[in-house]
Amino acid sequence: MRKIKNPHLAQLLMQLRFTSPEKRRKYLETTEALLDIIEPQKEYPFDFICYKITGYHPKGLPGEIITAKELTDDLHIFLWKLSGQVDDPADEQGQNVYPIDSLAKELNVSTKTISRWRSKGLLARKYTFDNGRKMLAVTQENLDKFLTANPNIAERAKSFTHMTPAEKQLVQDLLNELSADKNYTRQKAIDEIAKRLGRARETIRLMLADSEGPRKKIFKDYKRPLDPKANAEVFKLYQQGTKPKEIAKKFRRAVTSIYRIVRIKRVNIMLAKNIEFVPSDEFEHPDAYDTIIGQYLQQRHQLKDKAGQPDLSSGPLNKYLQSIKKLPRMTRDTELDLFRKYNYLKYLARQTQRKLHDDHENSELLCKIEKYYTEAQVINNRIIESNLQLVVSIAGKHTTTGASLQELISEGNFAMMRAVEKFDYSKGFRFATYASWIIAKNFARKLPQKGLDKRTAEPLENIQKNLRLAEEIDFGAIDRARNSLVQVIREELDEREQHVIIHHYGLTGSPIIKKTRTLKEIGDDLGLTGERIRQIELTALQKLKQSLSIDQFELLTTD
Repeated sequence: MRKIKNPHLAQLLMQLRFTSPEKRRKYLETTEALLDIIEPQKEYPFDFICYKITGYHPKGLPGEIITAKELTDDLHIFLWKLSGQVDDPADEQGQNVYPIDSLAKELNVSTKTISRWRSKGLLARKYTFDNGRKMLAVTQENLDKFLTANPNIAERAKSFTHMTPAEKQLVQDLLNELSADKNYTRQKAIDEIAKRLGRARETIRLMLADSEGPRKKIFKDYKRPLDPKANAEVFKLYQQGTKPKEIAKKFRRAVTSIYRIVRIKRVNIMLAKNIEFVPSDEFEHPDAYDTIIGQYLQQRHQLKDKAGQPDLSSGPLNKYLQSIKKLPRMTRDTELDLFRKYNYLKYLARQTQRKLHDDHENSELLCKIEKYYTEAQVINNRIIESNLQLVVSIAGKHTTTGASLQELISEGNFAMMRAVEKFDYSKGFRFATYASWIIAKNFARKLPQKGLDKRTAEPLENIQKNLRLAEEIDFGAIDRARNSLVQVIREELDEREQHVIIHHYGLTGSPIIKKTRTLKEIGDDLGLTGERIRQIELTALQKLKQSLSIDQFELLTTD
């Protein structure tokens, strides 16, 4: 059986091991009582869960919310493991206590059926039997309670009969017959036999699994699920515009299987996103949607056409500098409107993400979060493109430090991307003011102190004072988040992009004193020019900018 997923509940189980046997028996009863009152569509704070089990409120824990399904699954495991730490004789319970095997025989069902019943609410825990062996078992009281609450299950259990040898032989003959017909896959054959014999499909499937054994296969064309690498290729082809029918033919799968693989990948991608936003009270207003993004689609198309969307990741540096000169700058009103829409769309995406986590099968939720997230990225790109000239302007003032312009632009672009995520538009400052401070502060950290331009040092010091944005680096956080940061990079980027980001931002050295490498040094490793490395880096940063949280952005760029 799997482990408890919720870390706080797992920690609580560990702590209860040090309590007396009497208290553990009491906690078993309170856990069962808690399972009885859980309602399927609700969410529960851990503080409530801990109080219901132990009678006390934990201190210092965040107000974490757990869905009913997650809580039910974890509590069944909690009950099973905690009962294994208690010597509870079955013959002292004052009622019948059925080990799982015995219960299956009593009700004329399989042990797998009992396991399914447990996932539907049948309570089971360990008891000690006459032979001194601890076994997972169900009391008569809990069995009666479950069957009363699930009359249809009880009725099916009464009518269940095991297959006779003659029926098994008939199933085998039908399987052999249908396997010779190319129109029948393994799944279709099982469905057909179940229909002819009036049996459950699962019954036929289990019998087929037993008869085939580990090596023999009745259906030679039976296809096992695709491995993760193949699933990734399916999704990549789908994204590239390959028709699902063609993908299905290539991988010898049904078109419905291709759609299912694609959908699961889409869900996993959206659930993995670190969607963070700058909060605002107006987002909670009932009319916020109509007020902020009611006419957004029309506005988005206008902005998209106006921006021109040049390819900023390719071409030599002089071509890059020429291309960004053509990008329009934002007025104060346009800037305010874009940041407002941007953060509100991410707010909507985050709220929908929470719902999607509880209901992976809801296609409507999936489409909504993809829509909000995509629209937010359109605005994000618009804001970034409108401020690329600002980065070049600030970078040009720091070339006296000895760093190359392309290195400075690379560092500045990343700092500006981070500034977009953290900028609070409601404070009244222009984004250029805030971004200038963030970019120059990043240069000051990474460049030799003797090379700082005194003409920019004093204004930047005033900006820092006025904005009151002094920050402290938490080196403990750097150490804790290091592994997860590298993991995100490895999942989102190809090998060459990983090499550039990891070495340029010093993720191979000490978590406190980073061993960074210049773009030219990395280019020498890969046999590429420094300019080509800059292009690869910009592409990688565009992939990472929404997969990394704001804190991870800080950790990636902090020396």
